[in-house]
Amino acid sequence: MANVYSVGQVNTYIKNIFSQDYMLRSISVKGEVSNVKYHSSGHIYFTMKDQTATLQCVMFASSRKGLAFVMEEGMQIVATGSVEVYERDGKYQLYARKIVQDGAGDLYVRLEQLKKELQEMGMFDRSYKKPIPRYAKTIGIVTAPTGAAVQDIINIATRRNPYVQLILYPATVQGDGAAESIVRGIEALEAYGVDVIIAGRGGGSIEDLWAFNEEIVAKAIFACSVPVVSAVGHETDTTISDLVADLRAPTPSAAAELTVFDYEEFEQTILGLRDQLTQQITHTLRLDQEKRKNLELRLRSAGPEAKIREQKMHYVNLIDRIEAVMKEKILQNRHRLDTQIKQLESLSPLFRLQGGYVYASSAGKPLVKTEQVQEGDEIRLRLLDGEIHTKVSKIVPDNAERKKK
Repeated sequence: MANVYSVGQVNTYIKNIFSQDYMLRSISVKGEVSNVKYHSSGHIYFTMKDQTATLQCVMFASSRKGLAFVMEEGMQIVATGSVEVYERDGKYQLYARKIVQDGAGDLYVRLEQLKKELQEMGMFDRSYKKPIPRYAKTIGIVTAPTGAAVQDIINIATRRNPYVQLILYPATVQGDGAAESIVRGIEALEAYGVDVIIAGRGGGSIEDLWAFNEEIVAKAIFACSVPVVSAVGHETDTTISDLVADLRAPTPSAAAELTVFDYEEFEQTILGLRDQLTQQITHTLRLDQEKRKNLELRLRSAGPEAKIREQKMHYVNLIDRIEAVMKEKILQNRHRLDTQIKQLESLSPLFRLQGGYVYASSAGKPLVKTEQVQEGDEIRLRLLDGEIHTKVSKIVPDNAERKKK
């Protein structure tokens, strides 16, 4: 009996066959748009058809950034993507990664081929990018003399810095001879000596913008010694001039914002720097003055006058210390003398007289015993305030008193 497979196995097998086909992984299909549905999720579901067949297609939201127009019924397009099998439904469909209107497909092929060649030549390398001058005085503009692009640049430049000089080279930016005209404009402004060049135009289809994808324009931008800003007014696709230029601006207005410095902001910055410089100078002067004063003090302290003054102060201090010691010694000696005087006074007979005692003498000799005198002898009694002369009327020795007892 032959092998039996499930539906899922069959669909998986077919899907693997599709995935292994190199051509189906990246294929461009041309046809008419039908049944277009823009889903709320951002995905686009549609059908492509011609006179013989139809093909189910989907473009996921993540790929829509490459879609520069709104698809409508009956529109002729070229969709590039992969053909894969949706296993659940057993259907195959085109998963579109890029969609262009019919007629632009050949241009995209040429564009991708030129990008590859120029990249291999190193013309997209960031190491060759020149910095955009921060304070450009003269700005060259290569664009059409009429239209919104040049007017937007003028308006923004006037608002940001009325003193900047704008030099316009009126170039042809679309159609026959546009690429050559742009190249002549870049070379002329470079020779004039502008600070920076803006090369660009307003938005349009790939055909309208094609002059900025030409190889001669890319080489002119790369060889220019003046920094070049590419300002082609489109958001979705990138032109070759964007890749070669020193800076890419999404629109001419953005290019003006990037190249024309804001004079008012610049003025405020200068004033702020002036204030900072003034503060720094003031601070430095104050430090220098303090340093000078310190040096003067050190010089004075190291001079002969300071040394003499210091010695004088030393001698004065010594004298003060000697005088203080002498005064202390005098006070100590005076205190000791007073003590000795008081001790001597306490031993003086006169001191005794103050307590009611008398000094008795006879014939100039002090009387200390009763046996030194006799009754009738004249004696002198010395009192505190004078003498008394008297005679002895009776003598009573201590031992006689004891015998009486």
